[in-house]
Amino acid sequence: MEEAKGVVKHVLLAKFKDEIPTHEIDKLIKGYANLVNLIPPMKAFHWGSDVSIENLHQGFTHVFESSFESTEDIAEYISHPAHVEFANLFLRAVDKVIVIDYKPTIVHL
Repeated sequence: MEEAKGVVKHVLLAKFKDEIPTHEIDKLIKGYANLVNLIPPMKAFHWGSDVSIENLHQGFTHVFESSFESTEDIAEYISHPAHVEFANLFLRAVDKVIVIDYKPTIVHL
């Protein structure tokens, strides 16, 4: 196995509060996506909602994945004023959240 060079993934799983309307969730997702334009170390952003048939989501409904070049870049992203401002809005709208940062590993068979 070989660790991918120059990439670190930042994954956030979220369960939005039941009372948050869909249009507000959509607005938050657009705000999250826009951080790529505001925070230089953030290289990419993807998101999706749960479509699994296994029903193992434990209430989490959305996944957000951002790409960085290093863990230092993630630290810069987390402390960036645009992220801090957005996180304050986002966290008020969620019941629960999980965040995992990882370096993708290539498996050679």
